[in-house]
Amino acid sequence: MVEIVGALLIRGRAVLMGLRSADKAMLPQCWDVIGGHVEAGETPYETLVREVAEEIGVTVLSAEPLDVVTYDLPGQPTLVQHLFVVTGWNGEISLANDEHTELRWFSVDELGTIPDDAFRAYRPQLERTIRSRRPL
Repeated sequence: MVEIVGALLIRGRAVLMGLRSADKAMLPQCWDVIGGHVEAGETPYETLVREVAEEIGVTVLSAEPLDVVTYDLPGQPTLVQHLFVVTGWNGEISLANDEHTELRWFSVDELGTIPDDAFRAYRPQLERTIRSRRPL
């Protein structure tokens, strides 16, 4: 089992997604939320803060736990993903490392058109969350 964190940064009625780099061992060239592996001694919230800073260069000011989703990928250990809705951040969102090659805001309708997504296991939670959030 591997614990990971997913950050749902929502602006208006859209969520920020990153296109994973082609050289990633897990889900290369797939669209996914920002996040990563929980390291030894970290809580999922601490991982959230670290991963968001490392990947998109912003500081998480506040976040709410949304759900924990367990799923299996062929040839991979079981993933346990802690999903958080990031309700406040500071800084300009940008590619801060080589984890992703592109960042883009997607509306709920646009999420359904992504051919290579990594979020099928939690798409219902993602769509409900975007629809129910007050625009930031």
